[in-house]
Amino acid sequence: MNTYTAKQLAEMLQNEDPQMNLRTVRYYTQIGMLPPLELAGNKRVYTDNHLHFLRAILVLSKSGETLASAQEKLAGLPMEELVKIGENLRMYQSDQLLRNETHVVSEDVILSVSPRISPVLKEKMIETVTRLLQEEGDI
Repeated sequence: MNTYTAKQLAEMLQNEDPQMNLRTVRYYTQIGMLPPLELAGNKRVYTDNHLHFLRAILVLSKSGETLASAQEKLAGLPMEELVKIGENLRMYQSDQLLRNETHVVSEDVILSVSPRISPVLKEKMIETVTRLLQEEGDI
């Protein structure tokens, strides 16, 4: 397992989310959002597990969760689940959103679709979401 200093971890995450910085990593550590640091020799270090936690926290906070509710949701989750949540971070990166096509289905629903999705599938997705919203009376 890889080990990192807080600064290294912050720099890695800053490439994925410019708002992440050393102060934030230390703050999340201090308030217990992250598991206890590991010992490597006589130094406390961050590991890949901490990286996964931080990515998951970023995703949850970008999706509107408070830190307290993010902490509750992440508590006790298996590492595989944390990794899955963290993998969604790229969906919140502005350059990723700019590459995607955006379709406004309703006032409350916007679809962001990757250019890798075929035009036929995109159309089916839009039609399906529109139909579901109509059935619920939301359109």
